[in-house]
Amino acid sequence: MNRLGRFSESKAVGAWLFACAGLVFAMVVVGGITRLTGSGLSITEWKPIMGAVPPLSSADWAEAFEKYRAIPQYQQVNAGMSLAEFQGIFWWEWIHRQLGRLIGLAFALPFAVFLLLRRMPHRLIWRCALLLALGGLQGAIGWWMVSSGLSERVDVAPERLATHLGLALALFAGLIWTGLEAWFGEEHSRSPGGWSRGAALLLGAVFLQCLLGGLVAGAKAGMVYTDWPLMNGSFFPPADWSLGGLTLLHDQALVQFNHRIVAYGLLLGATVYAVQAWRWRLAEGLGTSAFVLAAVIWMQAVLGVVTLVHAVPISLGVLHQAGAAVVLAAATINLWLVRRSQPRLFSPSPRTRGL
Repeated sequence: MNRLGRFSESKAVGAWLFACAGLVFAMVVVGGITRLTGSGLSITEWKPIMGAVPPLSSADWAEAFEKYRAIPQYQQVNAGMSLAEFQGIFWWEWIHRQLGRLIGLAFALPFAVFLLLRRMPHRLIWRCALLLALGGLQGAIGWWMVSSGLSERVDVAPERLATHLGLALALFAGLIWTGLEAWFGEEHSRSPGGWSRGAALLLGAVFLQCLLGGLVAGAKAGMVYTDWPLMNGSFFPPADWSLGGLTLLHDQALVQFNHRIVAYGLLLGATVYAVQAWRWRLAEGLGTSAFVLAAVIWMQAVLGVVTLVHAVPISLGVLHQAGAAVVLAAATINLWLVRRSQPRLFSPSPRTRGL
């Protein structure tokens, strides 16, 4: 049973994938701090290997600071910044990049070991190889994002930030899903299509909302229209509704409006989903996961409103970004449970029949 392809589960592989998911979660949190502290453009070069070594001497720091002073962010936003202040933002970006390198090593080296020892379930090899490739792509996309703010802008392009965040969260969800597959092994049963489609729709909506949140962050749209439930006293904000060019991605009023509307839809959909799961008494465990998903979506929505009305302080902004990853994890686990279950659809109990 130890030969490659002769077993379908491995607790060791599952634990490794969950640990990598934890590192990606930390990466998302540090990325939020990096963005909110304005640190993302402090390192103006992409050196995947040599960049692991930070400035070690006064001359090194002077050189790094000089490169930063050549970009528009320093000239238009941070002119007069001291070397000590520069070091403060530099370290957050360096930690963010260093964590990315750590994740790459933490994934690639054990993956190679599991393959050499023939301890990797055969059906998961291609999935892990894809996750590794996407992790490498994430590094390139990170630099593509940073480069957008080095010449003409004072910050990164919102659509590139959303792409960078979206791929990080896709990796996070993929690691959780594959970890569950490794931990529990192969299962051929599938739930009735309606529940599976509903859970998949919720997961897709959560991911879409995360991308819209990335656009809000990139456009700094949370800093404006900080009233709720209206926007500047009106349901429809004074946005550019022509949708021409990059308006859909860059207009602060429009991206915040879209983020709000999808949030309302998510709240409604998750609540209906949870109530239906309770009414129809799905297989044991599914009702619980549905309620957990609805609960974290509600908590994230409340946190989003609190963050907005306080004009996105760093602490709340980071907590809201971390909350998005938690919601995505809950939606991913819920879909996995639904697809792996064999729901027994009971008639509603007498107490709930009239609901």
